[in-house]
Amino acid sequence: MIPLTAVLAEQGLDLKEVHVPRPEAPVRWVATSELVDPTPFLEGGELLLTTGLATAGWRSQWSSYVGRLRDAGIAGLGIGTGLTHRTPPRGLIRACEELGVNLIEVPRLTAFVAISRRTAGLLEQAEERAARTALDLQRRLTAAAAGPSPSEAILQQLAKATSGVACLFTPAGQLVTGVPAELDLKEIREQLKAIRSQGMHAALTLSEPGQVIIIQPIGLNQRPDSYLVTATTSRPTEPQRRAVGTAAALLALVSEQQRQQLEDHRRIAARAFDLLMTGDHRTAQLLLDRDEFPAKLQVLAASGSPEAVDDAITLAEAATPAARPHGGGDADARGTLAARVGGDLFVVAPVRAANSIASALADLGLAVGIGDSAGPGELAGSRATAVQALARTSAARPVVRWNRIVHEGLTGLVDQTTAAAFSASYLGILTAEQLETLRSYLRHHGSHLKTAEDLGLHRNTVRNRLAQIEHQLGDSLDDPDVRMTAWFALQAVGDQHL
Repeated sequence: MIPLTAVLAEQGLDLKEVHVPRPEAPVRWVATSELVDPTPFLEGGELLLTTGLATAGWRSQWSSYVGRLRDAGIAGLGIGTGLTHRTPPRGLIRACEELGVNLIEVPRLTAFVAISRRTAGLLEQAEERAARTALDLQRRLTAAAAGPSPSEAILQQLAKATSGVACLFTPAGQLVTGVPAELDLKEIREQLKAIRSQGMHAALTLSEPGQVIIIQPIGLNQRPDSYLVTATTSRPTEPQRRAVGTAAALLALVSEQQRQQLEDHRRIAARAFDLLMTGDHRTAQLLLDRDEFPAKLQVLAASGSPEAVDDAITLAEAATPAARPHGGGDADARGTLAARVGGDLFVVAPVRAANSIASALADLGLAVGIGDSAGPGELAGSRATAVQALARTSAARPVVRWNRIVHEGLTGLVDQTTAAAFSASYLGILTAEQLETLRSYLRHHGSHLKTAEDLGLHRNTVRNRLAQIEHQLGDSLDDPDVRMTAWFALQAVGDQHL
């Protein structure tokens, strides 16, 4: 398409601007019609020419006529003068002014066919220029893809070509590379979340005042590896749209190459994890070709849906620059190792980074258990405690730390439902008064005197109550095992019976 100003500027046509509020309106073609309602034969973007044969004597009809043309999306209306109308009718001018429609005057000596021929020539020239521009952009993008950092180079060239922003995001919405200066990252994540289920058919264009955003899935398989997000301040031109398509195709090829590298890395990481779990951290270190592991590490065990685990392992890998072809990573997380075992994810992380990684995994919808801290050669125990912590997670508490379980004592090692069932069976026959007496007695380490003082009772009353409790339990409270069991049951039941 070409702007209306290009047609108006053509020498020899002598076209006159009557009312042109949108001089840059794109012209797709020139149409000629004397119908009262030509809109059924229009597609939008036409410069409509008419001599107004059917409009002689019109007064109030001009407004509805121009309104129909505006709704059809014409680029402008050319009224031929010297035949039906000597000059453009005042009613037509007022209607165009009120409705914002471009109106030009075509003099009697200018043939409509001349306008069509000149416009066709301009469109052909514009198409040739667009093709040359698109070819040049494709060459630049292809050259960028052959460089040492192909993804970054492609995005830089695309940003220049579109005079906008070009970024690459993971399916979960994390920025991979690019400068998202004009992007609302929260909105991008929400849009990606909404379209992920559509797989490779999830291309999306968002048009907002002052910004057009194009989102395209990247990859050669059914599930996208990443998403290309471009943003321009105006509607992209045809060469720019072609450049976006070319960039997406090149990024898909780069992504496939990186996928092979990533799969190789993941196989190595899984083997290194196995070595760490057997205590052979030296061989794991050599296998990963990295410096010594930090002195203190923690194992994280995480579980969730297959899609969430895929996103999580990508996120965990991003913490270590060597794990991702595009680089990046958090300096505090150097030494991190992520491995998929079965359907779950295990992460070995420096103590200083374990909590932040666990929070990020939980944000992706995973349940996470954080094991005890240990040295590089003693991580089997950390893995075991991480699995125990993972078993204690819930929807309300997606991240559980082993040291928190230790702080909770023996009750922290038992599932809450199981503990509550045991408590109900063991203490359910006791009254609230007996439970209060038993709790005070155990808290004061079996002292009748301190229990009596605590409850404000006589020592004989306390003695009689304890005898009743022993009768109900069928065991003597002088037995340390019985006291321990009773204390555990009281911890599990909490204060609900008091």
